[in-house]
Amino acid sequence: ADGDNCLIAVSRLLENQGGRPTDLFARIGGEEFVMLLPDCNAAGAVKKAEKMQAVINEAQIPHAGLKEGEHVSVSMGVASTFPSHGQGALSLFQAADDALFAAKRDGRNWVMGANSKLPDTVALVWAGQVNPDFHARFSALSRTYRYVMVAQENRPAILSTGVTWVKSPLRGDLMKGACQFLLGEQDFSAFRGAGCQSNSPFRHVEKASVYESSNLLVFEITANAFVLHMVRNIVGSLMEVGLSRRPADWIKELLDGRDRCKSAATAAPNGLYLVDVTYPEACQIPSFPKGPVFLPELMHGKG
Repeated sequence: ADGDNCLIAVSRLLENQGGRPTDLFARIGGEEFVMLLPDCNAAGAVKKAEKMQAVINEAQIPHAGLKEGEHVSVSMGVASTFPSHGQGALSLFQAADDALFAAKRDGRNWVMGANSKLPDTVALVWAGQVNPDFHARFSALSRTYRYVMVAQENRPAILSTGVTWVKSPLRGDLMKGACQFLLGEQDFSAFRGAGCQSNSPFRHVEKASVYESSNLLVFEITANAFVLHMVRNIVGSLMEVGLSRRPADWIKELLDGRDRCKSAATAAPNGLYLVDVTYPEACQIPSFPKGPVFLPELMHGKG
């Protein structure tokens, strides 16, 4: 927008707010420019003006319209008192604001700030800069899921939506023995959801096991990738083994047959957790305890 349009927009904003908010302006040579700060009171504007002036001075941010011997000064005032605006000043302020932003906000600031705005069901644990070609999905080397079951006669009152309840006892040892047939690269059509859009049913499973702690059973699996509903479909069939309805080698039979209709029903979504994603070391993504947080600490180091 040109200067007149900027002035009209600022004037309307002043009218809509019913007051005269404090603004920042830059003086470049003999010309004055303004940047509105609608969320700042007078004290906040003064503080930001001082910070931006310091950034400009220290970083020596270049400005094409600045003549030799001239300098940039940042001050405060009311927008409607200044007759002209310019894109150069707006660019200058943007550069100063970007430099101030980068200097003051580290990963911890990003995590705390984002978590203050996110819903209770979502929370960040880490934030940091990565290379421009980094992709959260396609740069990953492997993913690890955990599926948590509670085997007891009565339904759990606590974490009722965080675990899958199985009324009858589950033989964890039988389920663990069946996991050996999941390892390696093979066709997982027997555990592939009908709506899967992947080009191939082949996946490479690095690890698969079942851990027990009291009446909790945790199935953990690590693979380079997963087809649709793969973990829940595997768990549904492993439960049949754990309930002694099927032998352990039934899992191998299902894999060899590649027929989804012959495997067990899909297990409930309750209790399924993506607990780890592995990236190349060059990405410098830190590792964290696998979780979920309610599992015994001894279990966190396994897998």
